[in-house]
Amino acid sequence: MKRLAILISVIPLILSACVERPEAGFITSDIVVEVGEAVYFTNNSFDAVYFEWDFGDGSFTDEPNPIHYYDASGTFSITLSAWSKNDYVDRAYQDITVLFPTTLEVIVKEYYDEYLVQGANVRLYPTYEDWLDETNMVAEGNTNQNGKVIFSRLQPVVYYVDVWESEHNNFTLADEDVDWIRIPRLVANDINSFVAWVDYVSNKGIERNRNNKIPEKNRKFSETK
Repeated sequence: MKRLAILISVIPLILSACVERPEAGFITSDIVVEVGEAVYFTNNSFDAVYFEWDFGDGSFTDEPNPIHYYDASGTFSITLSAWSKNDYVDRAYQDITVLFPTTLEVIVKEYYDEYLVQGANVRLYPTYEDWLDETNMVAEGNTNQNGKVIFSRLQPVVYYVDVWESEHNNFTLADEDVDWIRIPRLVANDINSFVAWVDYVSNKGIERNRNNKIPEKNRKFSETK
């Protein structure tokens, strides 16, 4: 009788030892990202057959290894729930910080009458030499009806802005003073603004080309290089 009692007490322990209990775990591609940046999640859970991800921004998925994009800045708590085939569950947690991308708003205005110039092509270059030679362009866009174009996900550095439209450009202003086209170092993870002044060009249809941008005093030297 004693042996039977011992056997009865041991059986639940044996059965319990056979039950698969999951262990949830994951890693992220980064813990500090920018709005709109892809975040890759690698699931390294054990003994689990079903998963549910809560990204902390109201989004969920049951994909094992998802990719997620945050559309707002802030700190979000991610939860991975992992279930075993016996319906046991374990959870893993991780916070991620989402920053606003470094953004530049360029407003194009005519220098004398200060009217907004729409449909102007705006390019960003990393150096004055690149601006002159039109090399290593970083970004390009066209102004809207409000004379504005927005560039996002930039590096927080200095840029040189090239503005061209069939009747406007900033080439002469740049010849007078490079500060007319040099954008101060951008503030990281913030919205930066720069007014790009341009001159009215009377000869319609003038093409954008390197010789139009080389200062007169340097043009002869440049052509012999």
